[in-house]
Amino acid sequence: MSIQPKIHEAVETLNAIANAGFALAFHVRFTAPKFLFQTYSKQWLDHYSSNSLVMSDPTVAWGMQNIGTKRWSDLSADDASGVLAKAAEYGLNYGTCYSVGTPESTSLGSLSRHDREFTQAETAQILDAVTQLHDSLADLDTLDPDTKNQLRAMSVRFEHSA
Repeated sequence: MSIQPKIHEAVETLNAIANAGFALAFHVRFTAPKFLFQTYSKQWLDHYSSNSLVMSDPTVAWGMQNIGTKRWSDLSADDASGVLAKAAEYGLNYGTCYSVGTPESTSLGSLSRHDREFTQAETAQILDAVTQLHDSLADLDTLDPDTKNQLRAMSVRFEHSA
């Protein structure tokens, strides 16, 4: 059995649009996501993690307080710690962040390009894809074991799965 088509299609859309990678946290409750999907370079992920940048990342702060999408360039005034400038040193030059869901179950994340800002059409595609993933992954118990294994193989880390 193959990965559920809606999940596969949404992930493929995001991979095609975000040429510098992304980090997606789904169904965040009490600051912990049900799972986290990261495709940024290992070097950036290591730097981000070892320096606890999540604590000062303006995209995370925005996503926890808003619903919708926001360009990284519109968050520069809220980046006192220079997280976005540091990201650019790793090739994450342009980005957008998103947040969907409810206060009880929010999904949020950031996507990046190395070459240019995302277009409005791409931003709409991103929002559609992450909303599809948010809805499809609302209840991990509804996913068959094969789908869960395929998601793990795609670098999805389940945080609270049985």
